[in-house]
Amino acid sequence: MGKTYEEITPRLREFIAAQPMFFTATAPLSGDGTINLSPKGLRGSWVVVDPLTVAYLDFAGSNAETIAHLRENGRVTLMWCAFEGPPNIVRVHGHGEPVFRDDPRWPGLLARFDGVDPSPHGLRAIIVVRAALVRDTCGYAVPFMTYDEDRDLHARRFAREDDESLSAYFAKKDHIATSLDGLPGLPLPLPPTPAAT
Repeated sequence: MGKTYEEITPRLREFIAAQPMFFTATAPLSGDGTINLSPKGLRGSWVVVDPLTVAYLDFAGSNAETIAHLRENGRVTLMWCAFEGPPNIVRVHGHGEPVFRDDPRWPGLLARFDGVDPSPHGLRAIIVVRAALVRDTCGYAVPFMTYDEDRDLHARRFAREDDESLSAYFAKKDHIATSLDGLPGLPLPLPPTPAAT
């Protein structure tokens, strides 16, 4: 039923790229801390960098739980489900880190995402996950669901923000600079968006 891989194989890479969404799961070290599970959409906003590395664009939102947990301990699981075609679930368990705009790796990582324009979405970080365990399972109980298209609401909402106003928006939110459990979240104010080269 399930199979473990030493790396993200070409077949798994193709499967990951074809899905319209995936999920991230993180947790703080505290035994009574809040476990976080987040859906991630917008085709083209994730990429398999190499056989052991996945990266995705982290856009503006109402909290920063994933970032806070990764900053504290790095543990993360990414999961893709087949909602069409043969049943399959792929999980990448590993160690993740948020790369912020002032990180020297930012331009090189951002260049890998040629399938989506991140500019209208309030891009605040790039999450890089190094795989420790890669598995796929059957997904027999995952329902068939049809993908119609990406929603345009997120881009329409955040396209009107610049770096200063986006930082002000985040500063008003309760769980951006700190997580639900009080862990450091997104560093504010945001570093400025690097100039295009």
